[in-house]
Order: sequence, then structure tokens, then C-alpha cells
Amino acid sequence: MAMLPWRRAPKLALGVALSLWVWAAGAGAPPALEVGRSVQGRVPMAGAHVFSLDVPAGYVVQGEFHGRNAVLDLQDEGGAHLRRLGRADTTAQEWMWVASKAPRRLAVRQVGGAPGTFELHLVRTLAPRAEPGGGEASKLESPGLRSLQQALAAGAGTDAFWVERARAGTPLVEPLPDGESLVTFLWRGEGDNVRLFGSPSGNHDPMRRLGDSDVWWATFRMPDTARLSYRIAPDVPRVQGSPMDQRRVILATAQRDPLNPHVFPDTEDTRIDVYQGSSVLTLPDAPPQPWVARRAGRASGTLARHEFDSAVLGNRRDIWVYRPAAPEALLVLFDAHAYVEQVPTPAIVDNLMAEGLIPSTAVVLIGNAGPEARGRELPPNEPFARFLDEELMPWVERQGLAQPPARTVIAGSSYGGLASAYAGLRSPHRFGNVLSLSGSYWWSPDGDVPGWMMRQYAKEPARKLRFYLDAGRYEASRGGRDGILETSRHLGDVLRAKGYAVTQVEHDTGHDYLHWQGSLGCGLVALLNPSAYESGLPGCAQDVARPDRF
Repeated sequence: MAMLPWRRAPKLALGVALSLWVWAAGAGAPPALEVGRSVQGRVPMAGAHVFSLDVPAGYVVQGEFHGRNAVLDLQDEGGAHLRRLGRADTTAQEWMWVASKAPRRLAVRQVGGAPGTFELHLVRTLAPRAEPGGGEASKLESPGLRSLQQALAAGAGTDAFWVERARAGTPLVEPLPDGESLVTFLWRGEGDNVRLFGSPSGNHDPMRRLGDSDVWWATFRMPDTARLSYRIAPDVPRVQGSPMDQRRVILATAQRDPLNPHVFPDTEDTRIDVYQGSSVLTLPDAPPQPWVARRAGRASGTLARHEFDSAVLGNRRDIWVYRPAAPEALLVLFDAHAYVEQVPTPAIVDNLMAEGLIPSTAVVLIGNAGPEARGRELPPNEPFARFLDEELMPWVERQGLAQPPARTVIAGSSYGGLASAYAGLRSPHRFGNVLSLSGSYWWSPDGDVPGWMMRQYAKEPARKLRFYLDAGRYEASRGGRDGILETSRHLGDVLRAKGYAVTQVEHDTGHDYLHWQGSLGCGLVALLNPSAYESGLPGCAQDVARPDRF
């Protein structure tokens, strides 16, 4: 089995032998997996590979995993489950966790109806760095927390507060006038620090401790139309490394809110442990997402996975194809792992077709060759544009799924939105519609000034393209640099000035698949059936450039 292109470190000298040996309880100590080394292999039905680790307590362990019909779990010395690190979703995944004093081991287990294969790379460890925690005190805006503060000052404890929160759920939402609420995220613990991952600010906000109690909190004033997913990270380690290393290490402890029963996505993986998926906040006036849930009795097509070798890029990736009856339109969508596992794209398309909102639409979902490959390929570049035009789309034609550009949508989120806009610019003979969800238009090549994509569209002759641009109001600038919200607005202005048809929408949300699963359907209707969109659809936002449209 060939190594994935994202692997740089050499294999273990005994990699082949390890890949053929399935460790069993009672067979002696499992083989050690050393930092900087890799191993690959096959996992027979109901089998497992187990590896021991020797990492000092407090170090952050970072690795990569790629499994087919195989998952990667962190276990204690006795084999009890502690945390799922790698899912069986066919794409390469990054993972990290904080080593403890107790021995830990990694277990690769077979799942599904066929033997598994896997590639496991223990990339590096990050040493802890001593640094005091704490920070400036924040004003208590929440009436509920002010009441608790008074009770604590009078000698009461926090048990009654937590009993009520367990009953009512978290976050604590307190209505305000004028369509807003105070939203207070809460965590119970005695640790050194707690951070909020996925907060309305778009940053990794610190939560504050209420005196010396076990209550940690962060309060935001939010419109009642907000929807977002979030996680909470207790005891985020401080590590030796770059500022980006320190920012990303929040993933080592980020987990769901234990008092919030609403989970995204609701899958078997999210039922394994609290480190899978995210918690959901939906305020009372958040737009509905009417096409996400699969409906009984609705016709559905077939979904099949293909392995695709690219001569242009020199790598291999998964391509998923959703094929309905007699397709009349085509959606090409980046980040297949997310739009198969997290966002139920086939169900969304089925529901839209059943309601007559879009024509019968096939979907081609493009996987990533690996985590590093995604960051290299999706930002605008010549080889990836050639891959789409010269390799992928001719293959789509051979599958009998190609459609005229006017009925072909190229779509994606984040870097995928950026890639979609570039694909429309480079290959309008393939793609006549661009559906961009939180496109990363802040991007420019190294050494170039911001606004690269806008300059390309400004200087090039107008193509025959339609656009749907979606951005979250919690994706605004920070650190003095324009964010996704501002750069999406800028791109929309440039496109309209060039004469392009643009539908531009904004929502009270962040960089979030929870939101994108709703906007994907809105965007498809706006591009493939504009008159239906213009009539007004539940859950679809008003065009910010045409506030009188509805």
C-alpha cells in the first residue's frame, strides 16, 4: 500500500512486520510507536493493532491518521476507551491530545463490513511551557451570574446552580429587548484555564472564573437570529512552539459542552465520546433549515466512492458521486469528507428535488489528498485548476454526468469557496455557477497585498457566471486584518461592478458547517432556479445588496 503524499517522516524499520501483526491481550507488551515515525497496515475483521507510547506527562502529542474501515482510539493501559482520535471517513485526519502520567496506548480497530487499512504517523510532541494563567476581570452582565455571585458571597455553594443548569441546559440564555439575548457559556471545573472554541467573536475566547468557585463563564450579547456550533477546551496546555502551534493546541482538549444535549453532527462517532462533534446553540429566531433531515418516502439516488489518481498533481484522492435518476444539473463540491459525513448533501439535494426547487441534480464530491494537500491545492494555483479542467471534468463526462455550464455549480466552503471562485474564473466553459460559503477571500499569495481574488475578477473580461456568496457576521476582521465577512463584501462589489449576477447573503453565524448545511440548499436554488429563490424561501436570507428584494 503506497504512502500518502502528506507523510514526510520515514516508516518504522519494522513497519511491514508491524502491519502484519495484530496484538492481542496477554501477548506481551504492544510495540512502541516512536515520535516522528509512521506505520501502515491492514486490520482483519474484528481485529486491532495496538501501539504503546512513551511520552512525558504534559506534552502535547500530534499525529495523522488515515483509515478505511478502521478507526483510531486512545485507550488506557487496560484497553478502556478514552477518546476517538481518527474516524473511518476515508480522508487523512490530524489529531492531538495531552499526555498524562498514566500509560496510554493507541488502538487501530476494524469497523464496517470489510477488513480495514490504515496509515498512522506520530508527527511530533510539543513540550509544555510555564506561564501564569488568569487575566483581567470581566464585568458580569448576566443577571443569573450576578445572583449566583451574591449567593456565593453569602456563603452558599454552586451545587444548586449546576442542578438547575443540568435541568435547563446550557448555554444560559437571557432575553433582552430589541431581539437580542445575553448568552453565557458555562463550564464546571477547578483547572487552570478554560477557552471557548467557536465563540461569536471568532476567536478562542478565555472563559473567566467566578471568584474561586468551580464556575467558568463567557457572556456575549447576540441577536436572536444566531446559530452556531462550539466546543469548550479546559486546561489548554501552554507549549513551546510558534504562535500558530499555541493557537492550534486548543484542539488537544476541546470537547462538547456536557450540559448541552444538542450535538452536531449526530453520528455514531459523536456517541463515542465528548471529543467528537460540537455542541449547538440555536437562538429562537434562527432561520430554519428545512432541507437537512432525510424524509421518509422521498426518492433518493445512489452514492458511490471512487479512488481518483491525478497525473497533474501526482496524488490520489476519493471522489464521491451521488447519482439521481435522469440528472439535468450538476453540483461539484469540495471537501467531500465534510459534505458526506457532516453535511448530508444527498438528503439536501433529494429534498430540494422533491419540492421542485431544483432540477434533478447529480453531485460530485472532491476529497482532499491530505490535510497539507488541502492548504496547498485549494488556494488558487495552476496545477489544481488543470486537475479540475483536464482530469476531473473529463472523468465526470465519462460517467455520463456532465451538464452545460449554465446547469453546473462549483461549490465549497472556506478554502473551498475560494477555490470555487477561481475555478469559475479559469474554467467558465465547465462551471457557470459559483456557490461560495464563507470563502477565504482574505487570501493572497505570499508577499502579495490583500485582495488578490478581487483584482483578478476586476482585470479579467467578465465571464458568463452567476454567484451566490454567503458569509457570517461572526467572521469579521480581527487583529487589524479584514476577515471573511469584509472580503466577501468586497468581492461582491467587484463582481456587481463587472456586471455579474450576484446573490449575496449574511447570517448571524461563524465559520461553521452547522450553518453551511442550511445555506447549501439556498445557494443551489438561487443558482439553478432563480425565480423560486426570488419568491422567498424559508431559511434563506435576504440579499444584502438588494434589501427590498422580498
